[in-house]
Amino acid sequence: MIYFDCAATSFQKPTTVTAAMEHALYTMTSPGRGGYESAVQAAETVYACREEAAQLFGLQDPSRVVFTFNATHALNIAIKSLVPHGGSVVISGYEHNAVTRPLCKLKAKIYTAHSPLFHPEESLFSFDAQIRPEICAVICNLVSNVFGFIQPIEEIAAICKNRNIPLIIDASQGAGVIPLNMDQLGASFIAAPGHKGLYGPQGTGILLCGEDIMPESILEGGTGSISLQQSMPEFLPDRLEAGTPNIIGIAGLLEGIRYVHQKGLLKIYKKERSLAAIAAAGLREFPTVDVFSSPELQDQTGVLSFRVKGRDCEEIASILGDLGFAVRAGLHCAPLAHFSGGTLESGTVRLSFSDFNTEEEVKEFLDAMCRVLMG
Repeated sequence: MIYFDCAATSFQKPTTVTAAMEHALYTMTSPGRGGYESAVQAAETVYACREEAAQLFGLQDPSRVVFTFNATHALNIAIKSLVPHGGSVVISGYEHNAVTRPLCKLKAKIYTAHSPLFHPEESLFSFDAQIRPEICAVICNLVSNVFGFIQPIEEIAAICKNRNIPLIIDASQGAGVIPLNMDQLGASFIAAPGHKGLYGPQGTGILLCGEDIMPESILEGGTGSISLQQSMPEFLPDRLEAGTPNIIGIAGLLEGIRYVHQKGLLKIYKKERSLAAIAAAGLREFPTVDVFSSPELQDQTGVLSFRVKGRDCEEIASILGDLGFAVRAGLHCAPLAHFSGGTLESGTVRLSFSDFNTEEEVKEFLDAMCRVLMG
């Protein structure tokens, strides 16, 4: 199988990730639950992962790195900490259901900063117009999971900081690819999955918490600290980490983040974008294919959507699957992004690359697309 669905989950992992998970399975128990060797090893691994993540995302204090089940879990904590029932929120026109569904549950008043695809200056203008004093929070993804569109997050963060409006960044598609410095940005929260660009296993995620933020807990229980108290601790990370942590997953995530550090974000970004550029150029050779990319893939990562005129996207993806290519078709849990991109009725077929993909695989895909379109 040739795997081009890394925007959902990175499938190929560094060998160190699986080795660390196996090691943890046989040597570690629960951190903070005892002073014996296996518990101490677990605690040291958890702290090492917090430190590695803090370094990657520009946090001085590793205790502000909270482990979650995934980015959705992290976003729910962030949103429910800042947005009251019926509160007013500004979001981008490319948000995932992990943002819009919690807001819907809160009956929030949603103001959307609409902008055309691959026009960051218009996105910024729209945010500037929408961010008003009554806004409880601004929520923006770093990169669209459908189109790979990179949002002007630094400039949006500067507007929020100047107007004293909290900012939540969904880094699901940018973590491990696009540099983020949380302390410089001044964001209240950054949410990221462990299993995409950080090359960790499924069931891992992180929530980075701002300096002056004490988030609301949405899960209560044991933390291994101040057990006599019946409310959750008023300090991080314990306040948000009730119950036994996924130590095997965290051990794998630690090695995934180390891989990103060692390889370098810029190098990974350039490789993924170059693969998307090859795919985009090849797909444009087919007259019936619409390719959604910016010129020379400016303001875009290694995420590329396309559709075939007169053909169902799910059908194209199914045929490609039979030919050995893993891609994703449909609305990608982001109908708002498809509305903004003009693809809500058709959906798209999405290719998304990782550092483990190759030019040869992209060329094989383009050969397969030729057969699909002729069939």
